[in-house]
Amino acid sequence: MRRLRPASALVAAGLLSVAPAALALAWLPPGAGLWVGRRLGDLLWLALPGRRRIALRNLASALGAERSPAEQRRIARGSFQHFGMTLVEVCGLLLRPPEAMLSRVSLDGLQHLKAAAAEGRGVLALAAHYGNWELLAAACRLAPAELSVVVRPMDDPVLDRVVTMARRRTGALGIAKRRALPDILAALRAQRVVAILLDQNATRAQGVFVPFFGRPASTVRSLAVIALRTGAPVLPIFIRREAGGRHLVEVLPAVTPPADRSVVAYTAAFTRQIEEAVRRAPEQWFWLHDRWRTRPSDERREARGAP
Repeated sequence: MRRLRPASALVAAGLLSVAPAALALAWLPPGAGLWVGRRLGDLLWLALPGRRRIALRNLASALGAERSPAEQRRIARGSFQHFGMTLVEVCGLLLRPPEAMLSRVSLDGLQHLKAAAAEGRGVLALAAHYGNWELLAAACRLAPAELSVVVRPMDDPVLDRVVTMARRRTGALGIAKRRALPDILAALRAQRVVAILLDQNATRAQGVFVPFFGRPASTVRSLAVIALRTGAPVLPIFIRREAGGRHLVEVLPAVTPPADRSVVAYTAAFTRQIEEAVRRAPEQWFWLHDRWRTRPSDERREARGAP
């Protein structure tokens, strides 16, 4: 039997332990459900010291010059609480009609999506692990638009099955990240919106280094490569949690391709969009992820003391 990683095992165990009450959680008033989610986040904050250290290290690197240590710690804990609220809302996506959650979602910028779709090349959506990104998939019904999402299977099978079920109920189709190019091209030819989450660490083989909060971050190059190859417009689309259990989806104008068609410059433009979104509500980003894990070669040589 496959052994679960400690973080995902704890979350999976938590989901299973509340399974008998999941229906009740799904039907709680928004305020009560979010309170439960925050308490789950507090539990994860205490139970996952490794993830807590990563979040605090990330914040010190990204916002250390702008926020005090106390503010950084508040944002980090808020990020855990936000993740807990997202997990509770996933129960609603699983156990209630999607329209129940969509009644709490507003959409701004639909004209940008319509203009991009009218070009006839399909649409590439730049997204991130920000706000309730799982609810963002359901929000495609508000457009309306047919959505495909490039995803990497989660590390443990229990969580992966739960999240996959939630996505399917929204009508979004998943595209496996590994060898995704043929499916992405097919989805664009079918005039679908293809969402790619571009805010996680990439391996040296997959990524290019671009600034993210003032520090080089290895970022997947595929979105820029596909956009330049197909001519499909790239629209930043983010969802942000608001007061009272509501959410706002913002569709922004298409990112202008660089004149020299540089993959690095285009990818840097994408990360600037993500950074601007995160700065608006930093506690809603997934600081738990080791975003800056892959380092440039010259930085690694300096760390080893090599000439």
